[in-house]
Amino acid sequence: MANSPSPIIVWFRDDLRLADHPALHAAAKTGAPVICLYIHDEKSAARPHGGASRWWLAQSLRALDASLQSKGAKLTLRSGHSASVLVKVTQETRASAVYWNDIAIAAHQAIARNAIDGLAHSDAGAREFPGDLLVEPSQIRNKEGRGLRVFTPFWKRVLALGDPAKPLPAPKKLTPGPALQSDKLEDWGFEPTKPDWAGGLRETWTPGEKSAQDRLSEFLETSIKGYADNRDHPDRNGTSRLSPHLRFGEISPRQVWYAARFAAAERPGIARDVDKFLSELGWRDFSRHLLFDHPDLAEKNLQESFDAFPWKRDSKSLKAWTRGLTGYPLVDAGMRELWHTGIMHNRVRMVVASFLVKHLLIDWREGEKWFWDTLVDADPANNPASWQWVAGSGADAAPYFRVFNPVLQGEKFDPDGTYVRRWVPELARMPDNLIHKPWDATPLELASAGVALGKTYPEPIVDHSKARERALAAYAKTRD
Repeated sequence: MANSPSPIIVWFRDDLRLADHPALHAAAKTGAPVICLYIHDEKSAARPHGGASRWWLAQSLRALDASLQSKGAKLTLRSGHSASVLVKVTQETRASAVYWNDIAIAAHQAIARNAIDGLAHSDAGAREFPGDLLVEPSQIRNKEGRGLRVFTPFWKRVLALGDPAKPLPAPKKLTPGPALQSDKLEDWGFEPTKPDWAGGLRETWTPGEKSAQDRLSEFLETSIKGYADNRDHPDRNGTSRLSPHLRFGEISPRQVWYAARFAAAERPGIARDVDKFLSELGWRDFSRHLLFDHPDLAEKNLQESFDAFPWKRDSKSLKAWTRGLTGYPLVDAGMRELWHTGIMHNRVRMVVASFLVKHLLIDWREGEKWFWDTLVDADPANNPASWQWVAGSGADAAPYFRVFNPVLQGEKFDPDGTYVRRWVPELARMPDNLIHKPWDATPLELASAGVALGKTYPEPIVDHSKARERALAAYAKTRD
C-alpha cells in the first residue's frame, strides 16, 4: 500500500475564514491532509490584542473551527513563540510544508521571517501568499521608493491598477491531518468572567465568516442606498459595520470589493454610494501602507513638529472622557456606545478624538490606547492612523486648527437627538433644540426633563470657546 502524503500545515493568523484564503486554497488543491493551526503568540513582536478584541477573537476561533469541521478538518490551538510552535508541530506530524497568508505589517513579517528561518532547519518548506490587502505596498511607491502619505492620490493609484484578483472559493472538502493535542480556548482567558463586561458585545455582534457574509449581503441590499450621505449620521442605520469582520479576516477586502461592484452593476443608481463605500475600504489599505512604512505609527508622530506639542497630563479629565461624563452629550453618547458595544460610529469617533486632543489637550496616544482596548475592530493600522489624522500629526492629516464643535456636530448629524437619547438616557426628555446643549435650558426646562446639571448629568468639563483658543495657542507655540 502506498504511503499517504505528508500533511500540510495551514497557519491561520488574521484571516479567520475559509473563502478567499489563498494558503488554505493552495493546500486543499494538493489533495494532501491539511492541519489547520492557530497560534496564540504574545511572545513575539506583534501588538497584543486589547480586551474587546480578545473577546471577538475567541468567538471567531470557535466559528472557524465549526466551519472547518463542516469540511472534514478541525482547528488546532497552540500557544507560544510562533516559530517554535510551527517547528514543533511539523516534527509531530512530519508535515511537508507550512502555508500562510502574508500580513504586510512589520511585526507580523518579522514573525513570519523567524518562522521561515526555523523551518529551514526542518524537512518542511514554507510558502507565503498575498491576500490581506487590495494592493500590496510594493505596488504603490513614489519616485523615491516610499509610500504615499496623502489619501486621494493613493486611491487614484489603486483605482488605476484595476480590479484586484478575484476571490477564491472555499474548499468543498478538506482531508484531515493526524489528530493533534490542542489547547483549550477557555484556558487562554480571552473572555471576561469576573466581572463579565461583555454582555453588550454579545447583544451586538455575532463574530464569524458566515455573519460577515450575511452582514455584507444585507448592507448591499438595504443600507447602501444613500450611504454617501447617511454614513455621517449616527442616528441612522447607514454604515456596513463590517470593520471587525475585516479586522479579523472573517471576510477579505477582495470579497467586499467584488460584491460591491456587482451590486453597482445590477443597480446603477447606487454607483455613487458604492464608490464612497469602496473608498472607505481603501482607507484601510492606506492605513496599512502607512504602517508598513512607519512601524511605530502608534507611538511616534509622523510629523516631527508635534514632538514639541505641550500635551497636558490630566487624569481627571481623561477619566471623564473614557466614562462618557464630559458634559457634552454627543461625546458622552459615543464613549458609552463604545463601552457597551465595542464600536463607535465613525463620525462620532472623529468628534470624541478631537475633543480629547484639542479641548482637553491630552496626548492622542492616550486615546489610541483606550480605543485599542475597547474596540472590537481595533486595527493596528487604522486605529493609530486615524488618531494621528485627527490630532494633525499624521499623514494627510486634518489641520490642527480644525476643532470640532461637539454641539454643532450633534445638531447637524443627530438633529433630533436620537443617538444621544439612546446612549445618554438621562437626557432623553430634553427638547430637540436643547439636547446637545442642556446648559442653555432654563431651570423650568431642565426640571421638566428631569435633568439636574451637575447631579443627574455633568456640567461641561471645559468651555468650548476657551478650549478652542487654548488649543490654537498651543499649536501656534509648537509651530513657532
